[in-house]
Amino acid sequence: MSVAVVGAAECDLGVTGLPVLTLQTQAITRALADAGLTPRDVDGLATNGIGRFATTQVAEYLDLDLAWSESTFVGGSAFEMYVARAVQAIEAGQCSVVVISYASNQRSARSRSLGAVAEPALPEAQFEAPHGPLYPASHYGMAAQRYVEVYGHDRTVLAAVAVAAREQALLNPAAYRYDAGPLTVDDVLDAAPVSDPLGVLDCCLVTDGGGAVVLTSLARARDLPRPPVVVLGYGEATTNVSTAGPDDLLATGAIASGRRAFGRAGLTPSDVDVVQVYDSFTITVLLSLEGLGFAAPGEAPGLIGELALNTSGGGLSYCHPGQFGVLLLVEAVRQLRGECGVRQVAGAQVALAHGTGGILSTHATVLLGVDR
Repeated sequence: MSVAVVGAAECDLGVTGLPVLTLQTQAITRALADAGLTPRDVDGLATNGIGRFATTQVAEYLDLDLAWSESTFVGGSAFEMYVARAVQAIEAGQCSVVVISYASNQRSARSRSLGAVAEPALPEAQFEAPHGPLYPASHYGMAAQRYVEVYGHDRTVLAAVAVAAREQALLNPAAYRYDAGPLTVDDVLDAAPVSDPLGVLDCCLVTDGGGAVVLTSLARARDLPRPPVVVLGYGEATTNVSTAGPDDLLATGAIASGRRAFGRAGLTPSDVDVVQVYDSFTITVLLSLEGLGFAAPGEAPGLIGELALNTSGGGLSYCHPGQFGVLLLVEAVRQLRGECGVRQVAGAQVALAHGTGGILSTHATVLLGVDR
């Protein structure tokens, strides 16, 4: 492929007290500055989460002159999907510089509106709503319960994911839990229950935050200040809207999205040096690693603490502003550029970012690499 990421940045994170458009502006202008570009260079924008017309609002606010825009809303996997759309648009000549951005002030606003209750008019609600599930925690709890029963595990394999995420967050000054101290498996097991077998520490944070990445042609990227990070492959899959639908909760769309991404890139999981996977819940990580081919079914717990995984601290300990997918890309880019300080994965050449949306509903995988 001939498209590269040339800029990456976060907006303010944590509890900011700032409006969403201010956070979006921070993310976009910081990513453009990182790329050595300005808003005048941008003719493509992909974002969501701001009212009904997200790209229109951001474009007007920043006075962007757009030739291409994308605002598909499929949850946290949208931003990995946007990478694919941006590559296609740039290669087709529809636009030359694309910004992918997202921000939310959900913690300051004391709102989790992205996690709304199931809509009663949806057909699946007749099977689920009478039981009063928490959305989405109860659905991920069902997948987690199935996982430990089928493979003979217990809650400790889930807890280990949260412990590993905290270890990474302690190396990242931007992480929400940077000063919180380490976790133990017992801490996770003893935390307040949410939806069996998941407790509070099995669940992602609720924070303000967001980020942006900038993409352009590889030829142009080589003339810009930062080392280009090349898009090597991408793939996606859409599976279910509810947990009443899938035949097997443990066979997620990551299987198909990963296969497509690796196929386009001509790579395998063994070629990947650093892995950023959506961690809305601890079970999401285990299912994603197995679906993507890093481990056989039931064996992902053996990778935790061994794999260069969610090096920012992830949604569990770094930041989770409602949708985390763009921050997976930001961390992957920084790792490939060697900018992560004490948490840097030495010699990282290939990174994977995998987003999950809904209740294991949408899946998108992106493979990135250094410019050879």
